[in-house]
Amino acid sequence: MDIRQLDHQALLLTGEVISQVKTDHLRLATPCADWTLYGLVRHLVSQNAGVAASARGTGEPWAVWRAGDLRDDPAGAYEASVGEATAAFAEDDVLERRFALPEVGEGFAVPGRMAIGFHLLDYMAHAWGIAVTIGTAWETAAELTITALCVAALVPDETHGAGAALRVAALVPDEIHGAGAAFRQRIAVPHDAPQGDHLLALLGRDPSSTPVPC
Repeated sequence: MDIRQLDHQALLLTGEVISQVKTDHLRLATPCADWTLYGLVRHLVSQNAGVAASARGTGEPWAVWRAGDLRDDPAGAYEASVGEATAAFAEDDVLERRFALPEVGEGFAVPGRMAIGFHLLDYMAHAWGIAVTIGTAWETAAELTITALCVAALVPDETHGAGAALRVAALVPDEIHGAGAAFRQRIAVPHDAPQGDHLLALLGRDPSSTPVPC
């Protein structure tokens, strides 16, 4: 399956969680220590605008990755940003274009296929963060199915096999992890933990996080 289709599924799954966000939720702290829920949803709207700009070759300026505006309708703003990203990914040669990712570093760019894979991962992780914050379910099985299909498109055949759903997370470069980076440092979980827990841990998320009281 085309990575763009997989990414769109991840965006829709994230949208399903955002659709459950109520006004009173927006002030809550999230597992992303720097963000309230309002800030996290705004980040997702901004990221969609940024990656859409990168698909068009105009994603180098930091400003285009920080311009999200939720107005008085976070779910509507997110839905509109999904439309923008999806439209930008629709051109036939977008998977081979170079996508600027200024969050990683000045001048950093990767092929479109990889950038969209990272985008997919980011939204899977943040869907979990929003779900934890508002105390709703994270659709682990569906998310991991998407990831497994994504890995099939991104990882050489000889690396496929058991646990393939985790390997797209392992592809995230080390420089993207750490304080102030897109993902926090990877954390350890028990060897026999569910695959969903391993995936979250690879992205610096603590699977044992509990919902924030509303």
